[in-house]
Amino acid sequence: MADNPPSAPHRIVIVGGGAGGLPLACMLGDKLARRGVAEITLVDRYETHLWKPLLHEVAAGRMDAGAHDVNYLTLAHWHCFRFRQGAVAGLDRARRELKIAAVQFENGDEILPARSVPYDTLIICVGSASNDFGVPGVAQWAIALDTAADADRFHRLLLGVCVRADARAASGESPVVNIVIIGAGATGVELAAEVRQTTRAHAGYGLDHLNTAEDIRLTLIEAAPRILPQLSEKISEAATDLLARLRVDVRTSEPVAEVVRDGVRTASGAFYPADLVVWSAGIQAPPWLADLDGLETNRNHQLVVRATLQTTRDPDVFAFGDCAACPWPEAGRADATVPPRAQAAHQQASFLLKAMRARLSGRPLPEFHFHDYGSLVSLGELSAVGNLMGKLIGGSMVIQGLVARVMYASLYKLHQISIYGYLRVALDTVGRFLSRRLQPRVKLH
Repeated sequence: MADNPPSAPHRIVIVGGGAGGLPLACMLGDKLARRGVAEITLVDRYETHLWKPLLHEVAAGRMDAGAHDVNYLTLAHWHCFRFRQGAVAGLDRARRELKIAAVQFENGDEILPARSVPYDTLIICVGSASNDFGVPGVAQWAIALDTAADADRFHRLLLGVCVRADARAASGESPVVNIVIIGAGATGVELAAEVRQTTRAHAGYGLDHLNTAEDIRLTLIEAAPRILPQLSEKISEAATDLLARLRVDVRTSEPVAEVVRDGVRTASGAFYPADLVVWSAGIQAPPWLADLDGLETNRNHQLVVRATLQTTRDPDVFAFGDCAACPWPEAGRADATVPPRAQAAHQQASFLLKAMRARLSGRPLPEFHFHDYGSLVSLGELSAVGNLMGKLIGGSMVIQGLVARVMYASLYKLHQISIYGYLRVALDTVGRFLSRRLQPRVKLH
């Protein structure tokens, strides 16, 4: 009697190579694909990954995205998973196939054709994008920092307006540059602080006539009564004081009514002139999730999931991170969902490693429980503000200054470790430290 043929490996397809999806692909590749019990495929529309919390540093010019991004194919080789580039074009749940759009050059020539990827388990973690709430002019005149390309575009525009302002100052004209940031959440606050500090560095590289403290005017506009409204009042107050020292004009309780070519108009009738406008006032999941073969979504286009992170209408489809509305009973409200933070995505990725092992062995799936360990907001190269809370310290503690900045930087190192491993991160850190004197303090192109 012939032996039974070995069963085919379980096919796990992960959509989205961000703060949660990429570490999950690396972990599943190492733990499951390397042993031949599963095939892991990561799908992303881009070729490379850059940790999204770094985008404000790229935009301000303190970080070169090209020096910190990582190629998905390289990681796929190291961690035994497959990478397929392309945007999601649709989903056929009956046939268990994910449809991927064609990939094209900027001139329209096709690099990769449209195709389908079969799956046994589909995990969606495509993050979030800016939500303009229908405010007129935002799409046309404001920049949203959703991608590395957005951040690089803002950086080039910032350099351009500074160079033009320096030329005006040299000829005796007004050199004033107005930068308006709409939305004082973490992204807006961090960007305001970074822009102030990096433009000071720009002046040391040939902008001889520009007084950056006086001539570059930064305005941060927030609809809520205080900045960082999602965090505690103590953190908000500390960040407000630090921004005041950096000469950032903070305007709260000012909902924006319209963005025009030369400025921002608020609901109160105030007008703020602007050479550059950044929109960071809200986020939502990608709208195309609402049309993903009948999966349930909420008004922010998030996929509604159970405590197991399975979508409500298909147990073979999981979702996590910013694009998923996951129950959070520990918050004390019946309708509370896990907040859209990088730490939540990281915790859910670790949880899904356990869940996939249980799924492959036929055991019941565990339930996810979010643990809030606090928040940190960067306020430049040498400062940050935030709080530590939960089981880590047995309560809550506000921290700021250099200690908070070091802890903020350590979050990125932990993310790097999750995809590179300890040895590669240690070598990379030493290499970057030794090469610092060979590089300008800010990116100048």
